[in-house]
Amino acid sequence: MAGPPPGGWDVASVAAELLACEDERREREPFTDDWPGLDLDTGYEIQDLNLQKRLERGEKLIGVKLGLTSRAKQERMGVHFPFVAWLTDAMVLPVGDPVPQGKLIHPRIEPEIVFVMGDRLEGPGVTCAEAMGAVETVWGGAEVIDSRYKDFRFTAGDVSADNASSGAFVTGPIGLPPAELDLALEAVLVETNGVVVDSATGAAVQGHPGEALALAANDLARRGHAIEAGWIVLTGGMTDAVFAPPGSSTALHFTNLGSVFLNGGPEA
Repeated sequence: MAGPPPGGWDVASVAAELLACEDERREREPFTDDWPGLDLDTGYEIQDLNLQKRLERGEKLIGVKLGLTSRAKQERMGVHFPFVAWLTDAMVLPVGDPVPQGKLIHPRIEPEIVFVMGDRLEGPGVTCAEAMGAVETVWGGAEVIDSRYKDFRFTAGDVSADNASSGAFVTGPIGLPPAELDLALEAVLVETNGVVVDSATGAAVQGHPGEALALAANDLARRGHAIEAGWIVLTGGMTDAVFAPPGSSTALHFTNLGSVFLNGGPEA
């Protein structure tokens, strides 16, 4: 495996390497093995640079996602605070399509509470109540996370640079106004190959998914951005993610938001 370029890694070289790993379905060791100074904010610089590259190659910015908003995910990954990343239209998985094995390295599926924004939301100082007031509809969803790092081993700086392990996502069949739901109590059952393997409620996501939305608005404000009307917001995995190899079958059953079904598809 190639080491750092002459002079060591920097924002531009890490950004280029991450996009190359994504395009080539190639995993690698974390950059912080060679560049311990790659912290969360430097990771965000890399993430933003690669967003610009994605837009330049024709992708459209459609929203944001949060990573590691649940304690289960934080414990699993050894990173103990959440962060924000970008969604583009290239990450949308059409309903009924299998996990895109030919594009991803080692996909995993996690259940999400998904917001579609009715109003612009700009921090700092956004509260949960203010955040929920900007939401138009709530959906159940599945994020197919991926990582460019071998064995999903990374620090906060590595994973923020890697756009919070973005891969693909799909939303379920039912969208409801937030006033019709108690999101802290909205539950999900995770079923893999016909066996229920995990469950959680919306309270697993920062106590309430609206808290995650507020966190995203406030964190983006620090970076000079806002959450725009019409954007999609994935609030973070409610449970730990489950592997999604070829031939697998995953179903996410929400209390009020319907079910999301994903099959692993054929071998790539």
